[in-house]
Amino acid sequence: MSPAIALAFLPLVVTLLVRYRHYFRLLVRTVLLRSLRDCLSGMRIEERAFSYVLTHALPGDPGHILTTLDHWSSHCEYLSHMGPVKGQILMRLVEEKAPACALELGTYCGYSTLLIARALPPGGRLLTVEQDPRTAAVAEKLIRLAGFDERTVELIVGRSEEVIPRLRTQYQMNRADLVLLAHRPRCYLRDLQLLEAHALLPAGATVLADHVLFPGAPRFLQYAKSCGRYRCRLHHTGLPDFPAIKDGIAQLTYTGPG
Repeated sequence: MSPAIALAFLPLVVTLLVRYRHYFRLLVRTVLLRSLRDCLSGMRIEERAFSYVLTHALPGDPGHILTTLDHWSSHCEYLSHMGPVKGQILMRLVEEKAPACALELGTYCGYSTLLIARALPPGGRLLTVEQDPRTAAVAEKLIRLAGFDERTVELIVGRSEEVIPRLRTQYQMNRADLVLLAHRPRCYLRDLQLLEAHALLPAGATVLADHVLFPGAPRFLQYAKSCGRYRCRLHHTGLPDFPAIKDGIAQLTYTGPG
């Protein structure tokens, strides 16, 4: 490419960098820097985050552990977790709905798991599902460090599409009063339909779905709005530490099979 042609494209490149600067920063922090630190440390980001929590958080205090993870994500390495703004929405809804049985698909590091667990009513139970065994091992340690035993929070390692059909028989979950979808947005619709097919959603159940705007779950949203079985609401937020990148939590209320 000649210098003249390159110079002609320069204004376009500058415009794109300015317009999408937040996305470029996110890309650098979540892909480039994270991959470099993974190679240098021999540890995953969740493992590094847990090491920080062990030395800075108070055992048995879920709130302090959550605050410690937020601080680490903002000042050390971006964790790609739910964050405090969405976390307040989640906790408020769990407290409001007071589910006897809750289900989380996508434990990740255990951040949203702690949010749900600390907001459960007395005697409430949470089953959380994580596909990756190494990530699940970190989440398990974080959950127990926060003071929740297996009677309150049970972590299941496996693929969501394989676990859901076994929830009733193997894990004694006959109904999910509240569900959080926080794994892969492209799997949300499939797993919602699996929950319906196995009659795990009672009338009035609440289904919450994170990241429905970024990276987005358009097919899931379209289905929820058009199938006639849900009342839908969208809680608009931004990404943690990237408020200019718009995201949201979808809140669905199951009205029955229709």
